Amino acid sequence: MHSRTRQAVSGEELSAAVCEAFGRGTAIPAARELTDGMFNAVWLMELDRVGVVVLKVAPSPDMPLLTYEHHIMRTEALFLRPAANTAPMPALHHAGFDRIRIGRDFLVTSALRGTSWHRARKRLTSPVRRRLRHELGQLVAGLHQIHGPAFGYPQPETGLHGNRWAEVFLTMLDAVLTDAERFEVSLPVPPGHVRELAAAQVPALDEVITPTLVHFDLWEGNIVLDTGAAGPRIEGLIDAERAFWGDPHADFVSLALFDDIEKDAAFVAGYREAGGQVDFTPRLRRRLTLYQVYLYLIMIVEAVPRGYAGPRHLVTQRFCRHKLKDALRTLALATGADR
Repeated sequence: MHSRTRQAVSGEELSAAVCEAFGRGTAIPAARELTDGMFNAVWLMELDRVGVVVLKVAPSPDMPLLTYEHHIMRTEALFLRPAANTAPMPALHHAGFDRIRIGRDFLVTSALRGTSWHRARKRLTSPVRRRLRHELGQLVAGLHQIHGPAFGYPQPETGLHGNRWAEVFLTMLDAVLTDAERFEVSLPVPPGHVRELAAAQVPALDEVITPTLVHFDLWEGNIVLDTGAAGPRIEGLIDAERAFWGDPHADFVSLALFDDIEKDAAFVAGYREAGGQVDFTPRLRRRLTLYQVYLYLIMIVEAVPRGYAGPRHLVTQRFCRHKLKDALRTLALATGADR
């Protein structure tokens, strides 16, 4: 699947980023671009006196972005600093945000040696998968012990932050619907219908009173496994660009992408054992459905400015549109039951 936001990085830009991060004279004996991602340019580099690192370079500032995407690499840096104390993460070596050297934001982190859960999933037996899901629940519960000063996205340029979760989340949802209009994305449902159903969930959203660190992209592609001789284990969690301060249970949507986390007994048990609080009440289930709506909208709308193309993109788009309509139907039925 092709994306036009992931832009080329020249050899001169690689050298400039390394020079800023580690000083002049740091040589790059080997460098290889990693092409799995669809937004940033990512390079795996071997450096003299440093070792193996990952360089992530953001798209050019003049590339079309969704509202929440402004400066999201800076959000990832904000996520990595506190999260590293509670869950396995790449270590942040350097954050280059002055744009003097290469004209774009960049991060340099340590490199994880394993493979993504998504790539390894066919080799995992059911018992191993349950063990890993239990471990994952414990790690996520640790992340959810980190609290912030306000709700929403941390970058002020987004305008998507405030002191009340219901108000902030509805603004976040409205922003992606407005992005759809701005990029002329044809949605499978009227935006007004989405806004109306979301507004009816204010009592459920108002149950969230503490801004908690939310990764919001913890699908299997962003969970790295060490598949060594001792058996698979979770080596690290990556790609926290979509992070925000909000309802910790919002993470359950990507953790059970296109499915229902309540059915994942191993994950839920691990989450609770590590101190995570979750009680699947009717109001929580509505919030989870609403967060699914939000994620599906992002996946549908981002495809246009990012220029996704190809057969895999078309299949994904059809599926996301189907899941969006299903989630809205579920939300409408739950809302109607209150009337």
